[in-house]
Amino acid sequence: MKLPFVKNTKRNLAAGVLNQGVNLLFPFLNRTLFLWLLGPEFLGLNGLFRSVLGMLSLAEFGFGTAIVCSMYKPIADDNRRLVCAYLSFYRTVYRWIGTGVLALGLCLMPFLRQLVHGDLPPGINLHLLYLIHLANSALGYFVFAYRGPVLGAHNRNDISYHIHTVAQAIQYVTVFLILLLTRNYYAYVGATVFFTVATNLAVLYATVRLFPHVAPRGRLAAPARHRVLADVRSIILHKIGGFISNSADNIIISAFLGLTAVAVYGNYYYVVSNVTGLVSILFVSAQSGLGNKIHTESKEHNFELFIRLVRLSLVTAAWCAAVMAALYQPFIGVWTKHDPVLLRHALTPALMVLHFYVNLSRQALLAYKSAAGIWHQDRWKPIAAGAFNLALNFSFVLWLPGEYKLDGVIFSTTIAYLLIQLPWESHALFSAYFGHSRARSYWTLQARFAVFAALLVAATWWAARCVAADGIPGFLLRGLLAAAVAGAVSAAAFRRDVRDAIALVRKRS
Repeated sequence: MKLPFVKNTKRNLAAGVLNQGVNLLFPFLNRTLFLWLLGPEFLGLNGLFRSVLGMLSLAEFGFGTAIVCSMYKPIADDNRRLVCAYLSFYRTVYRWIGTGVLALGLCLMPFLRQLVHGDLPPGINLHLLYLIHLANSALGYFVFAYRGPVLGAHNRNDISYHIHTVAQAIQYVTVFLILLLTRNYYAYVGATVFFTVATNLAVLYATVRLFPHVAPRGRLAAPARHRVLADVRSIILHKIGGFISNSADNIIISAFLGLTAVAVYGNYYYVVSNVTGLVSILFVSAQSGLGNKIHTESKEHNFELFIRLVRLSLVTAAWCAAVMAALYQPFIGVWTKHDPVLLRHALTPALMVLHFYVNLSRQALLAYKSAAGIWHQDRWKPIAAGAFNLALNFSFVLWLPGEYKLDGVIFSTTIAYLLIQLPWESHALFSAYFGHSRARSYWTLQARFAVFAALLVAATWWAARCVAADGIPGFLLRGLLAAAVAGAVSAAAFRRDVRDAIALVRKRS
């Protein structure tokens, strides 16, 4: 069964942008309320718990990703029996994973205090709060979370996006009221548990309504189970490396620099993560469709589509990086009311912009690699990159001057991306699917766009400096000027890519 790639991608993209808008606006208001009502220490606690529970999510072992990729071919072949068997296997695995997350989480409790440098906020029971966060993480595995991949495998992420958009909007309004009326952090955390269960039940209802023929029944044959487990063994290495490269940063900052430093890092990283999330929706929306195309179209057709996606991602990354460079520090200043504790020197946003561009330049490659189920060929890449990143983190935190320690943590992740992750990922994709002969054109494209991005960032930053106004009016004027300059230069330099993007939007199937 050939899925309508453009149609599904467009509605996934529209729903994803709306969802990311909610994820951009409401968490921003949430962080602002935390800073103003509770203080940066509580914001740091949130970041610490997310990182610790992110480590526990490694217990998922990548089964969700492996199952979705395994479903691409039976869906393309319209083999409903096999799809149901995969879902049944996935349900059983998730029940075991939920039990494992609870057990591992309880084992970590005696060591929580060692992860916080300095004093806790007054009146806080660290272990009780951790138990609530742990319950929220574990519940998802027991309450129909295994149903979500059914939507993803059929390239209907738009349904999942709509459910999460509504649930998150209601959740944030609820917790805003809790913070404003009670300033009770325990009630704030407890409300998230209820919304986790409600969201999973809504996903269950949607999958049953849209795909009534897909239900957890039957037994997956031994060869298929072995293939999934082989993918999982590779994916878990990717997840461990990803945790070391990302979530470990907050833990190291908390342990060496304190909760306030975690909040500062979180504020700067918040901008990067949300802009990255907004742009990455294109690749998340297209990934299942790409998996279907891999099984229904030729490699030549797929490589042509891959290059178009790479060019589109690099043009977008360059424009976003230029605008971010012009607005980053003014935005943080307005947001934090120029609090000297929360406002960093100019090197911090510059490193964040570099981190953003390098990470976004990988997204088209990662989408195709994931759609093709290529995990084994670069299974040691994330471990090598994560270990390298962790070693750099410790080195920078220990040896750099105090005001640059946080910058060292940011820069270490970017170095690992450039020296290890991106080269290894491209080698895996081209050796396993496209062929080595096509790799040169990809790297030539990356090099050309990197030079263009550097020049565009410098020109846009210089143009934005011409605005003399301060405060919110100055920020808005800089934003308009930066967007116009970066947009005009990008459109003039890459007219073909702009036409391709417009044609893709107008296409119907």
